[in-house]
Amino acid sequence: MKFLTVSGPPGCGKTSVILKALAGLPAGSKCGVVKFDCLSTLDDRRYRAAGHITAVGLSGSVCPDHYYVTNIEDCLLWGIENGLDYLISESAGLCNRCSPHIRGALAVCMVDVLSGVETPRKIGPMLKLADVVVVTKGDIVSQAEREVFAARVAESNPAAEILFVNGLTGQGVFALTRRIAAAADQTHLIGQQLRFCMPAAMCTFCYGETRVMKGYRNGNIPPVRYDAAAAVAGGEDDGLR
Repeated sequence: MKFLTVSGPPGCGKTSVILKALAGLPAGSKCGVVKFDCLSTLDDRRYRAAGHITAVGLSGSVCPDHYYVTNIEDCLLWGIENGLDYLISESAGLCNRCSPHIRGALAVCMVDVLSGVETPRKIGPMLKLADVVVVTKGDIVSQAEREVFAARVAESNPAAEILFVNGLTGQGVFALTRRIAAAADQTHLIGQQLRFCMPAAMCTFCYGETRVMKGYRNGNIPPVRYDAAAAVAGGEDDGLR
């Protein structure tokens, strides 16, 4: 079974692009999607309407990034048990520091060109360690703006293949379908590792505290450094900027 992770900011068109990409796979391919989200999603209806086996994981009150990685091994086993040829993990609503990609599995990051030319610099391992970066909604901007955005993506991740895909018409999706079809087979995640560590926090707010005064704040959250010399506010550089 071929397994890949797809991630990106909410609203960038991940589900639409995935549906177009799966439609181009060889006839008779059995595809499944596990949709990870925070509070709610209706995307599973779209996948089922297209004939794909679908499961949904909602993180609720816990960190969606940690929820995802805690469940991803069972996700893979679920796909194998259902006899899938292709399994996609779609993560949405994660923070820009999230790290959903797994070594050995095809990693796709999607980003919306309308989010601004500096957006690729603001996204951490989700974009910087992806194998493929899919840029959506490029039909709405000029060629010059598309080229500038692609250059920013290349600065952040020189090794990634950059694809412009229209999730509504499917234009440009063939190259993504080809990468999915050529992805490595996965039978287990034993010994596998994330491509980068998860964002971490351990504080009183993790346990349900809602009072914001100093006397109720404890944990490993670093304070903002207000001196003008601080190049990175709130902590040390993680090496991925």
